[in-house]
Amino acid sequence: LPATRPAMTTRTVLILAGPEYEDLELWYPKLRLEEAGYAAPIAGIGDARYLGKWGYPAAVDTHIRDVDVDALAGVVVPGGWAPDKLRRIPEVLDCVRRVHEAGKLVATICHGPWVLISARIVRGRTLTSTVGIRDDVQNAGATWVNEPVVTDGNIVSSRVPSDLPAFGAAMVDWLSRH
Repeated sequence: LPATRPAMTTRTVLILAGPEYEDLELWYPKLRLEEAGYAAPIAGIGDARYLGKWGYPAAVDTHIRDVDVDALAGVVVPGGWAPDKLRRIPEVLDCVRRVHEAGKLVATICHGPWVLISARIVRGRTLTSTVGIRDDVQNAGATWVNEPVVTDGNIVSSRVPSDLPAFGAAMVDWLSRH
C-alpha cells in the first residue's frame, strides 16, 4: 500500500474496494463525487490494488484500518463480488456502522447492501439492490423496492450499472443538503 495516507476531511467520501468489484459501480461514483468537489479515496482490505469483474484495476489509496472514519462525509459500497469479501472484515463493518450512526452518507449499489446487512444497519429501512439479493435485504428486515435509486434517511441505494446516473445525482444531492 502507498506510504502516504490521504487526509480524510468533511469533504471525503470513502470508496470501498475488494476483489472483483463491479468496475462501473466503483469508478462512476468516484468520478462523480470528485466532479462535485469531494475527495473519493479508495480503501482496500489488504491488497495494493484490485481488479474489477471486467478487469479494470483500482489502486488502493489506503487500508480500511487506517481510515479516520469520524472525519468522513460518507462511504460508498460498490457491488460486484467484492461485497461478499468486504462484509467479512470487521474494520469495514465498523466503518459503515459508524458512518451510518453519525448520520453521514452511506451509498450502495448492486450487491453492496450485503455489507450494510452485515453491519446491521438496514432493519426498518427501505432500499434497493440487484434483484439477486432482494431476499437477503428483506430477510435482514428492510423493505426492498424495484426503483433506480432510493434515498431513506442517510442511505442511498441503487440497483445496477444502468442506474448509475440517478445514483450519482442522488449522492451529490444528499451531500449538498447535509
